[in-house]
Amino acid sequence: MRIAEISSPELRPSHGDPQNHLLTQIESSIKRLESQSPPAEALSSDLRLSLTQLKSLSPYSNSVKVNIWKLSYRLWNACVDLSNASGVKSNDEHAKLRQVSADLLFLAADVTGIPSPAFKSASFFYKTGVIWHDLRKFDLASSCFEKATDLISDVDTASISDLEERKLLLNLNIARSRTAWEVADRNIAITLLNRSKTVLFGSAENYCGLASQYLIFGKTILARNEVASVADALKLMNEALDLCERGLRIVKRSDESLGLKELKSKTLRFIAASHLQTDDFESVLKCVRVLRDGDGDSDNHPSLSVLAMKAWLGIGRFEEAEKELRGMVVNKGIPEAVWVSAVELYFQAVGTAGAETTKGIFLGLLGRCHVSAGAATRVVHRVIGDGVGSEGSKVRAKVVAELVSDDRIVALFAGDAAKERTAMHSLLWNCAADHFRSKDYETSAEMFEKSLLYVPHSTENRILRAKGYRVLCLCHLGLSQLKRAEEYIDEAEKLEPNIACAFLKFKIYLQKNEHDRAVTQVQSMSACLDFSPDFLSLSAHEAVACHALPVAVASLSVLLNFYSSGKSMPTSEVVVLRTLVTILTRDPLHDSEVLKYMKQAHARLSELGTDGFFGKGEVGTRERNWFAVQSWNIGLRTGKEKNYELSWNFYMMASEFYGAVVDGEMDGNNVMVCKSLILAVAAKIADEKERNATLIETEVRQAIELLDRTRKILLSCSAGPQPNIDQTTNIEPYFFFVHTLVAYDLYSRLSDTGCQQLHLIKTFASSKSCNPRYLLQIGLISSDGPRSNLEVATYALNTCLSSLLDSQSPDYGSVAQIMRKLISLSAVYKADTDDDAVYGMYRQAYRIMVGLKEGEYPIEEGKWLAMTAWNRAALAVRMGPASAAMKWMDIGLELAGKVQGMQTYQSCMEDFIASFKEKCKATNAN
Repeated sequence: MRIAEISSPELRPSHGDPQNHLLTQIESSIKRLESQSPPAEALSSDLRLSLTQLKSLSPYSNSVKVNIWKLSYRLWNACVDLSNASGVKSNDEHAKLRQVSADLLFLAADVTGIPSPAFKSASFFYKTGVIWHDLRKFDLASSCFEKATDLISDVDTASISDLEERKLLLNLNIARSRTAWEVADRNIAITLLNRSKTVLFGSAENYCGLASQYLIFGKTILARNEVASVADALKLMNEALDLCERGLRIVKRSDESLGLKELKSKTLRFIAASHLQTDDFESVLKCVRVLRDGDGDSDNHPSLSVLAMKAWLGIGRFEEAEKELRGMVVNKGIPEAVWVSAVELYFQAVGTAGAETTKGIFLGLLGRCHVSAGAATRVVHRVIGDGVGSEGSKVRAKVVAELVSDDRIVALFAGDAAKERTAMHSLLWNCAADHFRSKDYETSAEMFEKSLLYVPHSTENRILRAKGYRVLCLCHLGLSQLKRAEEYIDEAEKLEPNIACAFLKFKIYLQKNEHDRAVTQVQSMSACLDFSPDFLSLSAHEAVACHALPVAVASLSVLLNFYSSGKSMPTSEVVVLRTLVTILTRDPLHDSEVLKYMKQAHARLSELGTDGFFGKGEVGTRERNWFAVQSWNIGLRTGKEKNYELSWNFYMMASEFYGAVVDGEMDGNNVMVCKSLILAVAAKIADEKERNATLIETEVRQAIELLDRTRKILLSCSAGPQPNIDQTTNIEPYFFFVHTLVAYDLYSRLSDTGCQQLHLIKTFASSKSCNPRYLLQIGLISSDGPRSNLEVATYALNTCLSSLLDSQSPDYGSVAQIMRKLISLSAVYKADTDDDAVYGMYRQAYRIMVGLKEGEYPIEEGKWLAMTAWNRAALAVRMGPASAAMKWMDIGLELAGKVQGMQTYQSCMEDFIASFKEKCKATNAN
């Protein structure tokens, strides 16, 4: 504000006087200031320089002091005019100019002829200090306040009658206190406030100003939220309250006491808040009662209900807290923010038990005042709480569902409340999602359904509504409510047909065991615009989990179709085929399907190459071995089940997979290739016998070619030092035997391979893999059937016999079997031409039996030898010659003597021989 000009005669300075010359410069600068807006920054510097020079020329005459006084006032009023003209608060430049004005006036503070010059100079410093304080230049402000205090420190306060001067004393102390508080000199600040009590002078305005400052300091301390500092805040607030009460006792006029009463109520409310911060709930309630029960001036401030409710909640009297809360519903003067905050606080304290009350109170508020959508969102957020993990989350969700589905609540979000509508939808959606993750599908479905109330039926929100229908479908799938799930996904598909809808439909068909529809759905997925092959893999996993193996197979089969196009796929083709085979091998009835996909894998292997199909390094080796082992195992199982055709095919697949070269190496799999081919040919021959069919010549030669591939491997392994130890570098003797056996069978079918049969057997017999048991089987097989070979059989049996007799513990059962077979063969093929050869075999048998323990040679075989040898003499006995008859009867008798249990036969034989000899003598005598 402008300060009135000093009425005094204008003194014109003489040009020779340096004081007056400086005053002229100052006046010139002030004129420039009065004509400029805004002032130049150099102006304050010029004035400050002139002021400094003027100080050095003291003392001053009274006329000079009066002139200084006048110039100071002109400068001050010019600053006021500039500030008013700019319409903004003072800046640093304005403050500097005012500081010059105050310092200029200070030079003439002891002027005569002007009333109360010290107070007027102190007033300039006070007002300049306030400006510096507002600019947060607290050191400059403090300097101004201290100069002002020094100017009036010698004045007797009791003698001051001017109200403005009294007010200056109080304001100066309060201003110094505020500045000290800002620089954290708290003790000085409180001391200055206490000192101010001596200059109140019975004015209501003074009491109100000082009490307000006490309250401001108390609020500042309280805002720190530190329990330890609440006592200090209370002390300051009680000082403010005491000042208000003192002022009310002194002030009589109602218009003057009104401000004090309002400040007293405000102070009491903050005192109650302070007690609440220290959990002194009884003191809070006392403050509230004092405020409400005032003598005709009861306080109905909205915060009282909140304070009272918090206090009742603090002491556990929830019914009283609920009354306070319900009272707020009736009080139409309570702002929305206050009652919404109160509802939040009540529910936070009471928890789930207060959910119904909260809902009722909130719905009651809708009837008495306008409730905003934002308020509804805040209440819902508070009732929902911290998610599924919080106490009573299911009950909370139920209350929220009832609240948000009320038509009055939904109506709040109609129209332009897009932001609030989005917030409410997000709250309900997130709550539903939390319950879904905890597998509470019923609550989740209800909350998702309510969230759709806050999604407008517009084209812009079509995708959001479709998303809501899809998650509702998932919820009802979790509840096994398949019909409702299908209804929701149908609605979602109408709004946004995409791969997610197609997949969810597939899940529904799976759970309804409608496998044909599920397969159809899988086949139609690729038509979706946002189709991804990942959904086919996911469909296969879902089908396996539901034990719907045909559906899983169909899903993976469709997925396989995308690999031939050469597109980049998330899963390698070999993994898909491996998964298919794994699924199908769960049921032996699907062996034909397994073979189909094994052949497909082999075909892709041929197209892409080993590294391209299986992969490189250890991964490729592992994949190759998996397919090879699976083929081998299935071939082995189907062979045991006498399904020899499948066995042949699987063994052929095994040989192909084992023969695949990964990173340029077979890892010793040539042995497994050899084994697979041998067993494949064996299965082919077994299938022929099983079907009672005959292999055509091309098939026979194809089988022989396969065996020829194995011959080099067999020969190299046969020459090894340890044929039975390491299968990765050696082949078990059994496979040599099978190879020999099937090769003999195949050679016997062709007219140009007769000589190869005996060579084959001789080669096997000379190998380290040969043993008597294998030779015996070869001998027996080659001696019987339509393609028997006497030469091979005789060689095999004789070699086997020699091997048995050379051993330390011969197997005389096998020896006896061989002897009988050799004798039978000789009897059939040589009896008419070489009787001595047959006799020699009997004689060999006798020599074998000599020296054996009783029963060591099979008794039945011994009896057979003795009886057949004796019976061979029958023809010679009747027709001669007698020497031939005696030869066979003698060997028969000798053999009978080595067989336990033939003593009776032996006696009869001896009697017959004696009789026959007598008869021969009689015949010769005649």
